[in-house]
Amino acid sequence: MPSPDPSTDDTLDLKIPPEAIGRFGEETFIPPADRDRDDTDDWADLLDHIAAWSAANTPHGHFRLVPVVPARDLILITRWMNDPAVAEFWELDGEERITERHVGAQLQGDGRSVPCLGVLRGAPMSYWEIYRADLDPIARYYPAKPHDTGIHLLIGGVTHRARGLGSTLLRAVSGLILDHRPLCTRVVAEPDLRNTPSVSAFLTAGFRFSAEVDLPGKRAALMIRERSLRHLL
Repeated sequence: MPSPDPSTDDTLDLKIPPEAIGRFGEETFIPPADRDRDDTDDWADLLDHIAAWSAANTPHGHFRLVPVVPARDLILITRWMNDPAVAEFWELDGEERITERHVGAQLQGDGRSVPCLGVLRGAPMSYWEIYRADLDPIARYYPAKPHDTGIHLLIGGVTHRARGLGSTLLRAVSGLILDHRPLCTRVVAEPDLRNTPSVSAFLTAGFRFSAEVDLPGKRAALMIRERSLRHLL
């Protein structure tokens, strides 16, 4: 299971093509109240319709989670996956078909994991997976509670790393989860224990270190943000 690296700074600066940025005007991501049903409605039951979640106000600007559309987003996500700092922990570098298979498995599933772009001030700059941890294989490795919701994250360009932005966005996204998923009492994550910048970012974002967990392929730091403590940490 991949672990994000929100703050590593010794990586290539991956440029987002202007034509890609042009597709991401802020208005694009405000779903109309009377929009027709589409594929994203299949996600409503398990993750409370991420496509309709509001934006978060952050010190760096408005931030929104936007469910991935492969035809629009695969090229960009594949570039990010081929950043050496990302590839070290996600292990999805290589041809576009590798990213397509990884993303497609989620989109073709039952909605327990939703791949998203993180859009900051109208520009895509990160990749997220919001998933039902209580329905995921990780639930075999820790005492999961119903509706536990997990986060995977990568930040796509070096200019967005090592500035505290990772922590800011982790706090914002975990806050969105708690705001829009009333039955969820905990947001969890399992970054690779070796990925100290990632673990540090989670701690700064209000997560607590719960345990070391041996997962297939890695030893992870189980990080938890509790609803009951969200205003204290």
